[in-house]
Amino acid sequence: MHVLSGGAAAAVVQGVQAQFEQSTGSRIEGTFSAVGMMRDKLVGGAPCDVVILTKPLIEQLIASGHVVPGSARSLGLVKTGVAVRSGTPHPPVRTRAELHAAMSAAKGIYFPDPDKATAGIHFMSVLKALGLDESLRSQFRVFPNGATAMGEMAKSTESGLIGCTQVTEINYTEGVDLVAALPTEFELSTDYTLGICTRAQNPQHAQLLADLLSGSASEAVRRQGGFEF
Repeated sequence: MHVLSGGAAAAVVQGVQAQFEQSTGSRIEGTFSAVGMMRDKLVGGAPCDVVILTKPLIEQLIASGHVVPGSARSLGLVKTGVAVRSGTPHPPVRTRAELHAAMSAAKGIYFPDPDKATAGIHFMSVLKALGLDESLRSQFRVFPNGATAMGEMAKSTESGLIGCTQVTEINYTEGVDLVAALPTEFELSTDYTLGICTRAQNPQHAQLLADLLSGSASEAVRRQGGFEF
């Protein structure tokens, strides 16, 4: 069972993996990264049974014939937040001025791909709105997805680090802390939605996995990670 998913939903897939594999005998092969990259892989012909992206991307894939109409299921809304390495001070980031000050003071700013990752695209627009996209460029630490960005920040021995990505990728990564969601004026809530691919090799198993991912079997892990529904 091949799953292509945005990184924000990685822990949700992993949370139901054992139950699915025991009940079906099928193994889940999951690939998790920026949603734009996952969309491109699917369209490019990569094997996929269930895809988890943003709601607009799933709707586009239904329209293009890559996802079965009527199969879309929301996993919940995920906000974009600010993170620091565990054990380091939490700067205030609740207002535009506080966020500006926190980013300006950072020696390293970790975030996902500003071209293909939902949070990375949004965060770059926030930096532009704050007038920091050029002046802080030497501090940028950009990675293919938010989970990798947070993992690398957790491993770094540098001081004065800060990051921004989906709150799920922060909450699921050991060694980093969620400081807060972005200020209200910069808030981004992303509806992560799954779809069953038209090329699914076993549609029945794909449907079972979709039920587990969007139903009560994964509700606790979704809430724990920061999904809202």
